[in-house]
Amino acid sequence: DEVVSKWGIGSGVSLFILASISQAIVIGLFNWFNPQGRMPPGVFPRLVWLFQHYPLNYLLSANGLITWFIDGGILALITTLIIIFLVVFAEGTRVEIPLAHHLVRGARGRFPIKLIYASVLPMIFVRALQALIISFGFMLYQNGVKFLGDYAPGTARPISGIMYLLSPVRSPYDWVPAFVKDPSRNPLAPYFADMPDWMIILHLIIDATILIVGGILFAKFWVETSGMDAKTVANQIARSGLQIPGFRKSPQVLERILNRYIPKVTILGGAIIGLLTLIANMLGTVGNVSGTGLLLAVSIAYSFYEDLTREQLTEMHPMLRKFLGEE
Repeated sequence: DEVVSKWGIGSGVSLFILASISQAIVIGLFNWFNPQGRMPPGVFPRLVWLFQHYPLNYLLSANGLITWFIDGGILALITTLIIIFLVVFAEGTRVEIPLAHHLVRGARGRFPIKLIYASVLPMIFVRALQALIISFGFMLYQNGVKFLGDYAPGTARPISGIMYLLSPVRSPYDWVPAFVKDPSRNPLAPYFADMPDWMIILHLIIDATILIVGGILFAKFWVETSGMDAKTVANQIARSGLQIPGFRKSPQVLERILNRYIPKVTILGGAIIGLLTLIANMLGTVGNVSGTGLLLAVSIAYSFYEDLTREQLTEMHPMLRKFLGEE
């Protein structure tokens, strides 16, 4: 990480995260090896296996379409592609504030305020908080405190109570009642056989609320604590000698203008990231990558692209180095 941060582009930690999630996606697409001799785990080998073991008239029926669409991984593949395109679109959607240098005539630039202003970090905080709560409940359960809910034997997966309602949704097998109670699809199905359908749907609603509301709250927290708020950004722009054309060269004026956009974009971006994470987890992704992991990988890849572009710009316009805080 130190070598990449100093001599390369981006950070080594981000590169490892991107490589790990990309590897999981590639394996999820093409892995044909299954030691149990059943349906292979990869999406494309799984489709071949289905056409080899089921007649065509069944695959074209309603139950057959559900089989190859859900169990065959087509839905996960479509969801993965849609999430990738939506994150790239959201990363590229921005409000650009025009800037000009008060000493260098003709030197102009733009300060971009991205739609996903706080990036994907709020979702990491939300999922980390959920994992902490579930782990705390599991610790209490092991010590005989069971009023918060029961856990499946040998696992840390809650199967009842408040801990079940607060646990994250990971795939369609966690919120579609027919799939949750189907032993062929869900190994924990026997524990949910007597659970009412409304409680399974309530689990989904609570997880959606946690993701969207938590995304907004943590986005605001991250912006305020990481120096991305309007006041800090206005001071950085003023120190670099830049100003908004037609306005006085004053940090207070810059702050007032930035306050028109940054708070609103922070809230909207946090809600959008929460919604995208929810969709990815509800419908599943290739390679069983979590929704947060997929969003993080796409965001890191887009950041690498932006870093490459910025390197080219700072070579062409050395004055930008001062604004970006580079020597």
